[in-house]
Amino acid sequence: MRRPLLFLPLLSLLLLGACANRLPPHDPQQAWIDLRGPAGSQVGADRLNDQRWPDHRYFQVSPGEHSLQTRVGFEVSSSNLGRADAEVWRTCIVQVDYDGFSAGQRYQLEARPYGFRAMARLRDSSGQVVARGRLVRCGI
Repeated sequence: MRRPLLFLPLLSLLLLGACANRLPPHDPQQAWIDLRGPAGSQVGADRLNDQRWPDHRYFQVSPGEHSLQTRVGFEVSSSNLGRADAEVWRTCIVQVDYDGFSAGQRYQLEARPYGFRAMARLRDSSGQVVARGRLVRCGI
């Protein structure tokens, strides 16, 4: 009888964790921006119009002009930095400004390492590049 009682709290925590990972519903009155990056890197939403964005997995914006900042994390060889031969995690912030977000449309913000820096492109639902990112800063 004790085993099922011990199992219930664990099951509850697992179910609660699964609910927390769901994305919110897409509001058809707004544009949705998915984030993509290559394997081994981390790409996360950081700021929308100079305000912290609460969820690193996506952006959702009203139609019109917006400024998106994303963090791009990746490994670089520390030997290129004058250190012992190992990998060092580097984080860059890239800003994408776009004035044509449309309600109900899905966009993809693709960010990736580019040497010791990062770059980003914003694609519309047809896959066309509509904006390119500007590097804000990088650090280790």
